[in-house]
Amino acid sequence: MRKAVFIAMALLLVAVAAPAAITTVDAPVADAVMKHDATRLKALLRQGADVNAAQGDGMTALHWAAMSGDAETVTMLVAAGARLEAVTRNGSYAPLHLAARSGSVAAVKALLDAGANVKAATSSGGTTPLHFAASLGDKAIVAALLDKGAPVDAKETAFGQTPIMWAAAYDRTAAVELLAARGANLKLTSKVEDVPAREKLDRAALTLRTRKVAAVKAAEAPPAPAGRGAGTAPVTAEDSAQAKKAAAAPIAATGPRGGGAGGGGRGGRGGSPSDSSGGMAIGTRGASYGDLVGNKGGLTPLLFAVREGNMKTAEVLLNAGADVNQVSAGDHSSPLLMATINGQFDLAKMLLAKGANPKLASDANATPLYATINVQWAPKSLYPQPVAQQQQQTTHLELMEALLKAGADPNVRLKKHLWYMSYNFDLLGVNTQGSTPFWRAAYGLDVPAMKMLIKYGADPNIPTEKPVGRTLGDDAGPADADSTAGDKSGLPPIPAGGPGVYPLHAASGVGYGEGYAANAHMHAPDSWMAAVKYLIEDLHLDPNARDFNGYNAIHHAAARGDDQLIDYLVSKGVDIMAVSRKGQTTADMANGPVQRIPPFVETLAHLEKLGAKNNHKCKSC
Repeated sequence: MRKAVFIAMALLLVAVAAPAAITTVDAPVADAVMKHDATRLKALLRQGADVNAAQGDGMTALHWAAMSGDAETVTMLVAAGARLEAVTRNGSYAPLHLAARSGSVAAVKALLDAGANVKAATSSGGTTPLHFAASLGDKAIVAALLDKGAPVDAKETAFGQTPIMWAAAYDRTAAVELLAARGANLKLTSKVEDVPAREKLDRAALTLRTRKVAAVKAAEAPPAPAGRGAGTAPVTAEDSAQAKKAAAAPIAATGPRGGGAGGGGRGGRGGSPSDSSGGMAIGTRGASYGDLVGNKGGLTPLLFAVREGNMKTAEVLLNAGADVNQVSAGDHSSPLLMATINGQFDLAKMLLAKGANPKLASDANATPLYATINVQWAPKSLYPQPVAQQQQQTTHLELMEALLKAGADPNVRLKKHLWYMSYNFDLLGVNTQGSTPFWRAAYGLDVPAMKMLIKYGADPNIPTEKPVGRTLGDDAGPADADSTAGDKSGLPPIPAGGPGVYPLHAASGVGYGEGYAANAHMHAPDSWMAAVKYLIEDLHLDPNARDFNGYNAIHHAAARGDDQLIDYLVSKGVDIMAVSRKGQTTADMANGPVQRIPPFVETLAHLEKLGAKNNHKCKSC
């Protein structure tokens, strides 16, 4: 469940205490209504008990009656002088908020008839009764609130979402239809969060805290010997200013596929739906989390519906005038892209039929075509990946062909690694910057997809781009990755942005010798040989191609212990004696090149028989 939901629900649960909660003040009337004790309530009212006495959390008798949906008791309490605008201590929830959230049209109408403020907003997020009614989806309550003047486009303050956005996210089709008919603006977007800026502020705050802790430790430590300083950098005014700014900045919720163009599960009932189009991820080295994510949020009602796969609600929004091609204000994801990222293939096909443009790309240059193949072979991760694609009538191949027929370009390259490709910590050891849909199909060993892409003009020779900075597993590499210093391969240097990893390397096992790809990589089963043979024999790719690390296809096959593929590559003339930029032979790649990756003993012996040199540098032995 997303952080946005936790925040909203936690505040609400504190505000709306359970019956067993201990009260800190004497509020017998509220206690009686809380316990549904009508006899006690009537007796207390006859005795003149204070009808507005609140429990410790601010809950009054009217709050309890509203939350229980007891319209008769609401009317009785109002007649006895209950204050309509009494609010809870935490969140400032009025009785009308709780009545709308409980789904009782009778209680809502009783409060409205008595003059309850239809525009009341909570202090915890600026949520109005109409937001709660929209998320619940009760048309009668929505209509009653609108009839009394509830602002149809009121924005709650936490995420800038309107009632129709809540209704769309929770698949409340009838409420969406009514809100749209009553003038809800379908072009409005929720708030945008600048993740890089937030990251910068967080880093400044962490730096300040680290320096303060170091300063305290230095002050408590024995005096340093003469001539030696404490080595603690002083806390500067700029440090303090940045940290204060970070502390004051609002923290927006992040979801499983927040930030970029990912989506995920919807929020809990009664709370704001998470305002991300997709969670937390640590990117490959050379780019920070903030750099990879960029901006997030800025979703329209249609984007909220599409992210969750709410097809009927999406159709209602489109019929009401929503723009099928309006992109998010965050990372500029289109509804079609968001549908494919989340594995909603049936919905994506419907959007295409409604005029969705398959060429629209996000800030990362991710397209619906790339996203379709990417989610089909989404790697295993510490955060759940989308699984909707497993329940679709439309297959990924059918959707890919529909996108290609509609004009999708099969050679569009990613401008940066997709942070949502492997959530939390990246185990793949692969940077997808510069990759094309064909490259992604090769990485997934998806021969049918590769053949389809070739049919529509895909170029199988386009590699990824060499990323800026050091990459996963290159700790033993050259001090300057763009020079030949320390380079054992004899290959010319490759600058950042130059050729990175070719489709042949993707299909032979890139990442297995540089990280822990075996724990995460998802691909077509038993297709290593088929994919490589297709690339070499049908597409005539250079079998001796080297990636930016200096590895050839045998290096990658050896890292997986794939003797069959090794023999095939040798038969095609691939150099078994090739040495990587770090000085690794093909045998070294089978000999536990990374800690916690045990050697493939039989493969190692096989490579040695073929002439490969074993440098005996097993890191896990």
